[in-house]
Amino acid sequence: MISVDKKEVLRYLGYGRSEADIQVMRSIESAIEKLQHAAQPRWLYDVFPLQLGSENQIDFFCFKAHSKHLSKNLKGCEKVVIFAATLGIQVDLLIERYVKLQISQGVIMQAVAAAMIEQFCDECQEEIRQKMELEGWYLRPRFSPGYGDFSLNHQTEIISVLQCPKKIGLTLTDSLLMAPAKSVTAVIGLSRTQQPCHRHGCEACEKKDCAFRR
Repeated sequence: MISVDKKEVLRYLGYGRSEADIQVMRSIESAIEKLQHAAQPRWLYDVFPLQLGSENQIDFFCFKAHSKHLSKNLKGCEKVVIFAATLGIQVDLLIERYVKLQISQGVIMQAVAAAMIEQFCDECQEEIRQKMELEGWYLRPRFSPGYGDFSLNHQTEIISVLQCPKKIGLTLTDSLLMAPAKSVTAVIGLSRTQQPCHRHGCEACEKKDCAFRR
């Protein structure tokens, strides 16, 4: 069962440093319980060689990209993990039902599910980290399509390379939205050099004026 940090839920709800009242906290606790039972988390990954070229060109040997921000993230890496995870379609259906029946609870459900998928990805990444370190590789922070100038179009290539529709039921709409919605794709650099600090999420994002920033 995936744990959920209530502080993260409140951040997604836009509370910032403000405190939520008792009713909101009870609604969050109820949403966490329902979503934990609904979630059917699945994930997969594969490892590929990596070559960083001039002018921020990146070759993953399964697809190519051009990104200044991702090139900086992957500097010094020799390999890359291509990663995908999802909470499953039942989470989407549960959220949709509450949005129709009780919009306020639907909003809370959305926030809880967002915190839940990030926590699940953290747990998956920790499992990858432990395995890779046994082989002398160290992870960089995961970096998803849509972060910085890493184009959202690369969702298509990641989902195809990992055979996500067949293996974990994760597909992509024509407008590049993932289905199930509470899903994540990402690349994670592998380096022989351990970094002193692993930033992720808000700490790795350059959008300083985001309302949901930690």
